[in-house]
Amino acid sequence: MASKVLILGAGFGGLELVTLLSDALGDEVDATLIDRSDSFLFGYSKLDVMFGRELLDAVSIPYRDLAKPGVRFVQETITAIDPETRRVTTDAGVYEADVLVVALGADYDFAATPGLAEMGNEFYSVAGAERLRELLPTFSHGRALVGVCGAPFKCPPAPSECALLLHDYLTDRGVRSDCEISFVIPFGTPVPPSPDTSRALADAFAERGIEFIPGRRVSALCESAAVLDDGSELPFDLFLGVPKHCAPDVVIASGMTVDGYVPVDSKTLETRYPGVYAIGDVATVGVPKAGVFSEGAARIVAASVIANVRGEPKPEGYDGRGSCYIEFGGGRVGRVDVDFFSGPKPTGTFQEPSGALVREKELFGSSRRARWFS
Repeated sequence: MASKVLILGAGFGGLELVTLLSDALGDEVDATLIDRSDSFLFGYSKLDVMFGRELLDAVSIPYRDLAKPGVRFVQETITAIDPETRRVTTDAGVYEADVLVVALGADYDFAATPGLAEMGNEFYSVAGAERLRELLPTFSHGRALVGVCGAPFKCPPAPSECALLLHDYLTDRGVRSDCEISFVIPFGTPVPPSPDTSRALADAFAERGIEFIPGRRVSALCESAAVLDDGSELPFDLFLGVPKHCAPDVVIASGMTVDGYVPVDSKTLETRYPGVYAIGDVATVGVPKAGVFSEGAARIVAASVIANVRGEPKPEGYDGRGSCYIEFGGGRVGRVDVDFFSGPKPTGTFQEPSGALVREKELFGSSRRARWFS
């Protein structure tokens, strides 16, 4: 009988997992992938949508294009998770599995930042990116504030990218000299594991006249001003926010979370419940919340499931390595290669921005689209 694997969430982790299981086991696995959405979107595509570089339809990949041996995709909303019995209830039925993998990502807690929903805008959700796409052309003077409302948050370089791309956008429109850009982030540097990357970003901010305010968090928004966590206020005419993140309510209700996220063994991605794994942004692993790390974690879980089906020894553990591309504007992309587990502390190696890395980033996206959906 085929091993029944239930994967909750069709993001980087879920898609990589079902691809590896199907490639290795085919019909030897009975994998069900559940997601409430009808399509996949690379996180960085939201910046393309926001700044008018791409239409949403052009960067959305329908899940109906996912057709793999041993894999079934269902578009349903998960309403309950019982990790002890590996039983999952959706708005359309009930599922049980031998192996349960929670890969539901992180949601946004707008209520955690008073005033954000009423007086601010955010660019981390698809709806927020589309709303800013319509709003940005009306901004021609005053201060734009890119502000992070809490950590951890997905794709740590993204707010830096937003500030740099906003500079290009306003320059192209001929209004940059009438606008100020400020950037507030809770970290002491833009990319803490990599001093070289942080230095390059700080230099890029300085060259473009972007005010960089590290070590501060936006705790509230009042009329035309952001209140920082030290009580100071920063006036703005346009707010582009990163909302506080949280695990989905259905995961919290399952009893799996500690301090807001699902704790796992950092090497195996196993939870405290037998046969239950958690990967990606929903889990506390010790790596950033970013698609490339979700993908790496999925490889470990896939290897474990495959080894179990074949009666082979367990694979080596998760190495905590990943590479993130960073848009510096001006048609150039940099890259940081980060290693979280090999040494006594995380380390990062910086690749200078170039046109070659633009093409490499494009290949990163196209290769995964081909592997996951072809």
